Amino acid sequence: MPPPIAVRRTTDRPLTERAATWLRARLGRAVVLAYVAALLVPRPGVWLGEPHPLPTAHLTLNMGPLLLCLVLFSAGLQVPPRALGHLVRRPRVLVAGLALHLTIPLAVVPFVAHLLRYTPDSDGGSGLLTAMILTVAMPVAAGATVWTDKGDGDQSAMVGLVLLSTLASPLTTPFLLRTLTPLLSGGYPHALAASDRVAQGGFALTSVVLPCVVGLVGSLVLPARWHRRVLGTVVPAALAGSLALTYVNASGALSSVLARPRPLLIAASLGVAALICGLSFALGRIAARGLRLEAGMASSLTLACGMNNSSASAVLITTSLPGKPHLLLPVLAYGLLQKTAASRIVARSQPVRALRP
Repeated sequence: MPPPIAVRRTTDRPLTERAATWLRARLGRAVVLAYVAALLVPRPGVWLGEPHPLPTAHLTLNMGPLLLCLVLFSAGLQVPPRALGHLVRRPRVLVAGLALHLTIPLAVVPFVAHLLRYTPDSDGGSGLLTAMILTVAMPVAAGATVWTDKGDGDQSAMVGLVLLSTLASPLTTPFLLRTLTPLLSGGYPHALAASDRVAQGGFALTSVVLPCVVGLVGSLVLPARWHRRVLGTVVPAALAGSLALTYVNASGALSSVLARPRPLLIAASLGVAALICGLSFALGRIAARGLRLEAGMASSLTLACGMNNSSASAVLITTSLPGKPHLLLPVLAYGLLQKTAASRIVARSQPVRALRP
């Protein structure tokens, strides 16, 4: 009898795909490590965050926008074509999500601004409010799809909310910035106006919408085999790029804090970010219950209301306001807090598994 022929298992996944799965499962801890690295070794991150002129052209290399483009391109590329059909059949969730994305900041930020008027800060916390306005004006974070995948949320609804808010951001971001500017005092209205000009000058289109659309088109037109190959390379690179972008942004903020420690600013940044983040998630949950959504859609809508693309707001701050690195501190605090809140929501939404005997 001839010896059996060894058959290679076709179910073995490539190393890059396994690495991406491993990193995605530990994404929360990896983000914390990126913050720790920025605190201990900020100088490389500060250098990467600075624009560098290219010797062969009249152009400058800026790693922040490039990493942001990579992350959003990966988000668009991972949209399953069949998910688009599901989205068309559930417009109520998408319309409600976009409406909440606009109305929650208009309710939360003025409330927090009213509370800050009773603090000893001479400008009523306008610096903190500027950073938070630039955060809540951004589209739904692409990373929200990762947290939905971890829990029992509706992935197609979350993908639709990310895409719709991203595609609408050239209109919604300037609208929110202009509407909330009267809450500021001192020189911060001019700072927010500078960010508004950068956003209208092409930031939202070229750094947010365009890479997401290119990835979405690639998901639709690439043959299945090529699509899997591209995903196998782009997804791990985007996860690493997301962590690198977190490190770069955190280095820019924490380096200024280390050079000139301001404990009150740190405490105020954490407090304001926690208040706005917590209220956004709470209002999202209340809205989901009011709409009587099923558990999966309710979880996705709640995540979409509380998770904003803080990486995009950090890149916008470094691009339009390079002389105000302290504004990155509340943005980074919000980014960390929204991931912590998302992990708690995901843990609550996971079905309870029966214990094995």
